[in-house]
Amino acid sequence: MMIGINNIGVYIPQKRKSNLEKLEKFGIDENFLKNKIGVITRAVKEEYQRASDLCVEAFKNLQKKEEIDIDGIGLSIVVTQNPDYRLPHTSAVVHGKLGLPKNCACFDISLGCSGYVYGLAIAVSFMEKFGIKKGLLFTSDPYSEIVDEGDKNTSLLFGDAATVTLLTENPKWVIRDAIFETDGKQYEALIVRDGKLFMNGRAVFNYVLTSVPKQIQTLLEKNNLSKDDIDLFILHPGSKYMLDVLRLRLKLPPEKVPIDFSEYGNTVSSSIPIVLEKFLNEKGIGRILISGFGVGLSSASAILKRV
Repeated sequence: MMIGINNIGVYIPQKRKSNLEKLEKFGIDENFLKNKIGVITRAVKEEYQRASDLCVEAFKNLQKKEEIDIDGIGLSIVVTQNPDYRLPHTSAVVHGKLGLPKNCACFDISLGCSGYVYGLAIAVSFMEKFGIKKGLLFTSDPYSEIVDEGDKNTSLLFGDAATVTLLTENPKWVIRDAIFETDGKQYEALIVRDGKLFMNGRAVFNYVLTSVPKQIQTLLEKNNLSKDDIDLFILHPGSKYMLDVLRLRLKLPPEKVPIDFSEYGNTVSSSIPIVLEKFLNEKGIGRILISGFGVGLSSASAILKRV
């Protein structure tokens, strides 16, 4: 049995906060905002919404694209580091809200920016091992709950969103291979203390620029592929400047590295599937390399192949 991606549902809250209103406060200009940070407005959930609510909205949007037999869902995973509660797991809350069957395995994955790649690898392996034919992989990390609006390093960057990936035995895309890396000695570079997010931007930047190009090259060589064999590189948007430098390090043309987060922000584990959803049915694209990096510090890259 071969499990892979069938479809993706995306939910980005309509509510926005403008970064243009913070230029004077943080002593930066519009050029810096657009070309370095890359986020003009940030998507922000409603006050009453929690991670599970965002998951439900993403699932509703998936249902608009795909008729789904809920009774056939055998696995539901939520990737989040901002769960509804310390316990129970948010996937159980989502299970209840969607009315999924009792014979459905549910668990959370506490990972951030690399979480979608990890989640895909875990979900596919789990389903293939235990004969589960249909599963859901959610990403939902409402960072508005932990970002300090007065912190220049984080308040201009992160937005709220959620996605759900439908995994089936009749996929459109499958994972060809994936590799992972952790530098736990730098765990304090992105950390929540006293309920607020702290980020050492330079440490994260240096980690990404030294580790991720090597990881991507290793993955390609392991699979006897060159960068020319990959039609699209979907890279986690740490910031626009980070993406631009990473693209140059990898010697990739701009058209191979889509950048699409200026109107909603860095949505952590949801960033890759939000972009991936736009290209699932794009003709002429046969291989996509996805790479997520950040909290941990951690990175994960995978090659997706069209069936």
